[in-house]
Amino acid sequence: MKKVSLTKLERAKKRVAAIKGFYNHLVAYLVINLAIILFKETVVVSVLSKEALGSPEFLNWIDWNVYGTPILWGIGLAIHGLVVFSSRPKFIKNWEQQKIQEFMNQE
Repeated sequence: MKKVSLTKLERAKKRVAAIKGFYNHLVAYLVINLAIILFKETVVVSVLSKEALGSPEFLNWIDWNVYGTPILWGIGLAIHGLVVFSSRPKFIKNWEQQKIQEFMNQE
């Protein structure tokens, strides 16, 4: 039986697209979180009322959100990077090839 697989060019294009997607994700992470941190004080003072600014609970909540966003998003970004840049274990690749072959044989 003939083994059907992606060509080297197709695999290379797929890998480049995955890496490009990660770098786009990284740029969005940096730009948005930098803007959030830099403009926190300006936005808080201009948007919120004097009563809200006097509430320590509310200001604490704002701080948790301003610093929690980069932390949680950073965890997601790290997972994305691991998926893109780490190679999959060999048994997963073998399993995928076996499943592909199985489905090809059924048709």
